[in-house]
Amino acid sequence: MKKLFVTMALALFAATGVAVAQYQNITLEDIWTKRTFAPRGIGSVRSMADGEHYLSMTRSGIAKYSYLTGEKVEDICAFGGPAQRMKAKPLPIFESYAMSADEQKVLLSSGFEPIYRHSGVSDYYIYSLADKSFTKISARGKQRLTTLSPDGTKVAFVRDNNLFWMDLETLEEHQITRDGKMNEVIYGTTDWVYEEEFAITQGFRWSPDSKKIAYMRFDESKVREYNMQTWGSLYPDDYRYKYPKAGEDNSNVQLCVYSVEDDKNLYLPALNAYRTDISEWEYIPRFQWTGNPDVLAFMVMNRLQNHMEIVTVNVAEGNKAFVLYEEECGTYIEVPDTWEFIKVKGERLKVKGGKNKGETEMMLLTSERDGFRHVYLYNMDGKLAKQVTSGNYEVCEVCGVDCENGTLYYTSREDGAINKSLYLTTLDGKKKQYLGDMERGYKKLGTYSATFSAGCKYYIRTYSNANQAPLYTLHDATGKMIKVLEDNAALNRKMQDYGTGRKRFGTFTTRKGTTLNYYQILPENFDTSRRYPVLFYVYGGPGNQQVTNSYGYSDYYWYHMLADKGYVVVCFDGRGTGGRGAKFKKQTYRDLGRMECEDAIEAAVYWGSQDWVDKDRIGIWGWSFGGYLSTLSLLKGNDVFKAAIAVAPVMNWRYYDNIYTERFLALPKDNAKGYDDNSPLNFADRLQGNYLLIHGTGDDNVHFQNSAEMVEKLEDAGKQFEFRIYPNKNHSIYDASGNTRLNLYQLMTDFILRKL
Repeated sequence: MKKLFVTMALALFAATGVAVAQYQNITLEDIWTKRTFAPRGIGSVRSMADGEHYLSMTRSGIAKYSYLTGEKVEDICAFGGPAQRMKAKPLPIFESYAMSADEQKVLLSSGFEPIYRHSGVSDYYIYSLADKSFTKISARGKQRLTTLSPDGTKVAFVRDNNLFWMDLETLEEHQITRDGKMNEVIYGTTDWVYEEEFAITQGFRWSPDSKKIAYMRFDESKVREYNMQTWGSLYPDDYRYKYPKAGEDNSNVQLCVYSVEDDKNLYLPALNAYRTDISEWEYIPRFQWTGNPDVLAFMVMNRLQNHMEIVTVNVAEGNKAFVLYEEECGTYIEVPDTWEFIKVKGERLKVKGGKNKGETEMMLLTSERDGFRHVYLYNMDGKLAKQVTSGNYEVCEVCGVDCENGTLYYTSREDGAINKSLYLTTLDGKKKQYLGDMERGYKKLGTYSATFSAGCKYYIRTYSNANQAPLYTLHDATGKMIKVLEDNAALNRKMQDYGTGRKRFGTFTTRKGTTLNYYQILPENFDTSRRYPVLFYVYGGPGNQQVTNSYGYSDYYWYHMLADKGYVVVCFDGRGTGGRGAKFKKQTYRDLGRMECEDAIEAAVYWGSQDWVDKDRIGIWGWSFGGYLSTLSLLKGNDVFKAAIAVAPVMNWRYYDNIYTERFLALPKDNAKGYDDNSPLNFADRLQGNYLLIHGTGDDNVHFQNSAEMVEKLEDAGKQFEFRIYPNKNHSIYDASGNTRLNLYQLMTDFILRKL
């Protein structure tokens, strides 16, 4: 009956779809070099302190806009205009900006040079609104993470692994640390693995009163190096950096506090000084100042990442430590997406701990402790004040908190795991309001996000769905729309001209009874009497989601291009992926790859059973974790998959970094089976189909070592396959011109047309 229903639905789609129209053909050049389908956005929005205006930056300058009307009020900073008085010449192209608290200075960056995926060095400039001048902060070399102090009189930055601060009046540098050294000691920023897996690069924080700087010190001396050759010179260069693989030593991390007034460093006591077990804590994934300029808060986690505490230390009162929050679980704990300290008026928060008058400082954070990611409020004595959100759905982000009125704005999956909806709720959790659009009395589903003004009186909302480009609108706090800022109408018309808009969602049930979400793109003139080849796209990593009702960017158009060549393109989210709660996500714990591969094979069997599918022409492709999964699926599912493409794949989890890998597999010495039983290296002799392996030699994330060993294993097994190397390219295999991606996608397209 289910198969009959699917066939009838597809026939209806073919009958009522877009088959009659003649569309322009999508080319790879359209996608990667001509930027035919690039959406327009709103550039770098920042709220001003009054909550009534916001700033937006373009290549020509920074402009001030009214939230009330959405109209431009004035240009506050024109880049290179004839009226500018420049202490910095020639004026460069600026890439990002920040405003001082008094809104009289703008910090600008330019000339970004990447170090790793999220970090790099830049030149920094101060623009003065008073005299309309640009001043370069330092002539001693590019800096990292240059940050204004809250009072706007100073900046702090990292250079050559040391931390500095500068007085903006005199431009005098003050060196805080001196023994920083490449591959040995880092101050004020993080090592490679913290940046990649904890998503933290800023390793210092100004105190609210601008008198102190809390910063991290990484001692990398025990971390082993990984080396990569880079080509281009007569003799290749040998690049070395610290990369802790599974089971290997980490950096020793310490928190410190520097007093600007006294020019003194205070090293906080060992993080476990208040614990008897000195080996308990391995990581400090987050730290920040509370509302009290003397109280520093930080998270600590153990090596297995299944025990976390949030600790506060009063640096003015003998560094006394207090455990504000503790969480443990039998699998692993995600670092909270939201963790902030807010001041709430007691009369707005009628919960335990809320005062009747005045303000109460509280800690707001997200946690999966009840099985789904939700928002919690804690008093500063560590007692739970309120679970703000609850239910069998995931909260995605906290977008804004209106402390004055006691309301919180958030996005969640409560309207289905593939959708992300925008809501507001009171902090006591008693009143909730949907802030998305309505169509004919129903919620307009898709993906919403929002950025709020200071005080949350207004917000700029972004909406897209699978077949609609992003829509940017301005709203007041009640959700009333003030103005459409960018509708991408031209791109939506262009999508119609090219015949896209065919992505459809559904679910299928595996033979083990698990229901999985998928999306599917069918050929333009789909005919149920024909048999089509199928290409699956997979990622499948823990907590990741690919099946979302959101705009798909470049791959969305590539998939339509393949569909126009006669392929059915399918993507599914298997067991272990996100959006469906901790139990669904964490069931792959200590066993990465097995369930994910089983689900990929189940998907191939399910689609292969459809009358309109050629079951002998089913392929699969993926990147990174997806490359691992596509490879494993081809090898273990050699009776259902004809071809696979793997880009930058992990081939052995022993080769990957320890924070990510141990979170999901524990230590290699304690879980050897989890590391080895689903390594593609151990199944190379099962290759029967067509296999394309692709890797960049400059990949600092998933090392080229993975593919090199897979090549050796396949050769030893006497297997034929295709292998493409991208010299010096990192995990993204990308350059600014788009030519590298064009080459990559032409390679994959040709392989699919030849081998599937």
